[in-house]
Amino acid sequence: MSRNQPKLIVLTGATRGLGLAMTEKFIELGHTVIGCGRSRDLVDLLRKTYRPPHEFAAVDVSQESRVEPWAARVLSTFGPPDLLINNAAVINQMAPLWQVPAEDFDQVVDVNIKGVANVIRHFVPAMVARKSGVIVNFSSGWGRSVAEQVAPYCASKWAIEGLTRALAEELPRPMSAVPFDPGVIDTDMLRSCFGGNASRYPSPKAWAEKAVPLLISLNSRDNGKPLSLTG
Repeated sequence: MSRNQPKLIVLTGATRGLGLAMTEKFIELGHTVIGCGRSRDLVDLLRKTYRPPHEFAAVDVSQESRVEPWAARVLSTFGPPDLLINNAAVINQMAPLWQVPAEDFDQVVDVNIKGVANVIRHFVPAMVARKSGVIVNFSSGWGRSVAEQVAPYCASKWAIEGLTRALAEELPRPMSAVPFDPGVIDTDMLRSCFGGNASRYPSPKAWAEKAVPLLISLNSRDNGKPLSLTG
């Protein structure tokens, strides 16, 4: 994709953290953002801040019954996105794997893996029919390495790495699918693991200054390549 031409961007997890920072930067650069998040209150705030053509909806991506009508509405109104970003994710409460409750493990899998598959299932066919567009699935450093007490999260992000690279083999050219490690950023999610030490890392807003231009520049040459903000 040319980074200068305005793009239609569909972004999950748009209401907080990295998603909110990306939303703000994409719009600042003149792109149209169609975003979703689970919190209706935060979605309403985004709607008040950013008027049409930008659009935001309360959608739990782990529920296919919610993703399907949202995708249908977006596609009928805007057409296929140029850039589809699966950013929405949760992390387990830190604990040894055998102490993680089943419902916590299930939530990580449902949002971080099934949620990505649900969004792909209902947006990507229209992109394939047009034979254009880039899909970015957010991974993590813990999708390429591991740490204690976050085994469910590690498992989910390792799954995203494999899922995305397999998807890349299935897409028609010049489409591309990219697993993207955003790096370490001072978000609520990081604070749940690092506590006050999270403040040593860049803010989402500072991160977005570098990340958004990189995401906009992705093209067919990046298909299937595990990328990170630093390389």
